[in-house]
Amino acid sequence: MTAKASEVPMPKFVSLEGSQRTLLPNSTLVGPVDPNEMASLIVRVRSLGSREELERLVQETAKTQLSERTYLSREELATRYGADPADLDAVEQYASRHNLTVVDRNQQSRSVIVRGRISDLLQAFPANIRIYQHASGTYRGRTGEIQIPPELAGLVVGIIGFDTRRKRRASSRVRVSALDGPGGDNGEAPTYFANRYSFPTQYQGRKLDGTGQSIAIIELGGGYRVADLQIYFDEISIPLPKITQVSVDNVTNSPTQEGGDDDEVALDIEIIGACAPGANIFVYFAPNQGDAGFLDPIRAAVHDQERSIDVISISSGGPEPASAGGQELSAYHDLFIDAAALGITVCVASGDHGVADLPANQWDKVIHVDHPAVDPYVLACGGTQISNGVDVLCNDGNPFDTNSRDGGGWASGGGISVSYDVPDYQLNAGLPDSLVRGRPGRGVPDIAMSATNYFVRVDSVEYAGGGTSAVAPLMSALIAVINQATQKNVGFINPFLYSNPGTLTDVVKGDNGIANTIVGYAANKGWDACTGLETPNGTAILNTLQATSEKRRLGSCRLSV
Repeated sequence: MTAKASEVPMPKFVSLEGSQRTLLPNSTLVGPVDPNEMASLIVRVRSLGSREELERLVQETAKTQLSERTYLSREELATRYGADPADLDAVEQYASRHNLTVVDRNQQSRSVIVRGRISDLLQAFPANIRIYQHASGTYRGRTGEIQIPPELAGLVVGIIGFDTRRKRRASSRVRVSALDGPGGDNGEAPTYFANRYSFPTQYQGRKLDGTGQSIAIIELGGGYRVADLQIYFDEISIPLPKITQVSVDNVTNSPTQEGGDDDEVALDIEIIGACAPGANIFVYFAPNQGDAGFLDPIRAAVHDQERSIDVISISSGGPEPASAGGQELSAYHDLFIDAAALGITVCVASGDHGVADLPANQWDKVIHVDHPAVDPYVLACGGTQISNGVDVLCNDGNPFDTNSRDGGGWASGGGISVSYDVPDYQLNAGLPDSLVRGRPGRGVPDIAMSATNYFVRVDSVEYAGGGTSAVAPLMSALIAVINQATQKNVGFINPFLYSNPGTLTDVVKGDNGIANTIVGYAANKGWDACTGLETPNGTAILNTLQATSEKRRLGSCRLSV
């Protein structure tokens, strides 16, 4: 006898769409997870308004003359495109029935953060997780799909935090022992590079130093010492800038004794502090524990009601996931669209191992573009090096070396996305076919500047450092200075740059392949998949922004007779 429809039991759980996950290549199973370990999950819910509508609004705003742009307020973003409070309530109530604590609830970012024992998290949201060993470190890995109760199907669009694979944040560096300030083996002060790329210093009688701007730096661990920064800025004759640490997920400024993550923290702060010394610098410290640890500080910066961030600098990342439909990729994408809608420019390093996008001991024999630099709504920052006074593509010309400290194979990251199609602003850029899938996609990077020879001081040591992780903060400083000059945030600046290539200087020498290992993309006339639109001229960008706005204003005037 066939059961009546009303008698068919409802499934206890259903698969969360887009939650499929695989392990890092060459991972080795260590064992089960500790059921009593405490962990957090970011539960993302659907949007009140159409995300496609918001994306169209962002694109139209970017095409509008700067003087006429109107960005959404955070309140408008929350009420029009944020979460329905009833959806957040439903998640909270479900979490409470499973002994989970609600740590944070945010209507703007459409998220609820829940915390509890892993055993309770798995009771609420079943998933296949184990502990694995990988060349990048031990991590909690997830395979397959996450399960959710039927009543949350369609309401919950993402659950992030089970997987803790680390993001990469290495920068190339040469340690030296001379504690005598910039110059020689210690490299150049960041102001040298600001001058090289014509950062404007005066506009309409006003000094340009980033005053009034708030710049967020995303840091995954590590820290800084005020004493080191005081000495550093004294040595380059700049007052100590205004620096505030912001704790995310209970992570604080925690400098070590060996450098490590401190290197990146110092590099970012010192470059921005030197090139936009009047700006307010907010350092968002978060754990390097998978996508949840990376997403949360970006979310905190984008939706920070108190600090109203204008520019975000990100120097971390990892290989682009295989599909733009994945919940993790979608979560980042939504945040970057939100940032653009608010008038925030997000500058992201494009990676430092060429088309491999991974050091030798982690490479999976596949060509990658770095994420989140590959997202269409961020400004992807590649690297050059200065040879005989000319910028050429940054590539040390060395093969991979699994025995070296950094794995060798240093080159500017770049390439063609396998997840994102060509965005409108790149349609006329002459993008090459992807070396992976044989057709064009979103091209990376958008711009490039020197990625070598920056004077750095960290943990009482001075040296010359760099990487594309130096270019992201350098570009962030330039954006802050331009925002100050125009008195309006340029926000999502990519369409403007691609429409005005005369504001950049072409780089036509080099490629981002790895010697004796991988063939990469070559630097050519115009846009290329290693230096992008090439090196920016900050003064030319400012003048062109203002000229086009003024032309539009005058063109709209009419005489009455």
